[in-house]
Amino acid sequence: MHKLVLIRHGQTQYNKDKTFCGWTDVDLTEKGVEEAKNAGQSLKKENYVFDIAFCSVLKRAIETLSIVLDEMGMKDLPIKYSWRLNERHYGSLQGQKHEDVAKTCSPEQVQKWRRSFCDRPPQLGIDDPRHPCNDPKYCDIDKKDLPSGESLEDTIKRVLPYWHDEIAPAIKSGKNVLISASGNSIRALVKHIENISDSDIVGLEIPNAIPLVYELSTDLKFINKYYINSSSLKS
Repeated sequence: MHKLVLIRHGQTQYNKDKTFCGWTDVDLTEKGVEEAKNAGQSLKKENYVFDIAFCSVLKRAIETLSIVLDEMGMKDLPIKYSWRLNERHYGSLQGQKHEDVAKTCSPEQVQKWRRSFCDRPPQLGIDDPRHPCNDPKYCDIDKKDLPSGESLEDTIKRVLPYWHDEIAPAIKSGKNVLISASGNSIRALVKHIENISDSDIVGLEIPNAIPLVYELSTDLKFINKYYINSSSLKS
């Protein structure tokens, strides 16, 4: 049996303010830092050890992973970074508060853009400074692969090649793997691992900075899952 640990980044100001974040590079709040510290302490208390970590290229995931590994005393762990683990790209909604968007559309439409499977947000123009084509971080990525705005379905199609090419082989080789990413990229992985239907994935929420452990068979079929929460651990 294999174990895989997924962790969503700690709270950001955009999370706190209920603002569409997507690929916007924001830092953790003080609460987010504490959440990441608690996650690392929880994993250490449960004697988790990792051989490799995979992480998105967004600051909030990188900061969360760094804090977790520091708390675990594993600062030298090999890490692979990929834009394919980035959050869902929210197109022209990025940087806007949910409540402000709801005033021009509707709360129902906002919820569809946030949680539906196939609804894409309004797309960014290629000349918009928020478009990843205009970010030096993605200069080595083929422009046709960079999103202007994604549905969850689009995010899954972006994430899964990295799962099949990099993450799954590492797990199958016997490595203990930790993944630090965002809510929707983790939802993409969870949907694949558990074979969750398109309709059921809509209601799935991923909490900030609470390690999610998967127990998988030798061929990476789902066996069991559970969260490791510091508040539920015995002192």
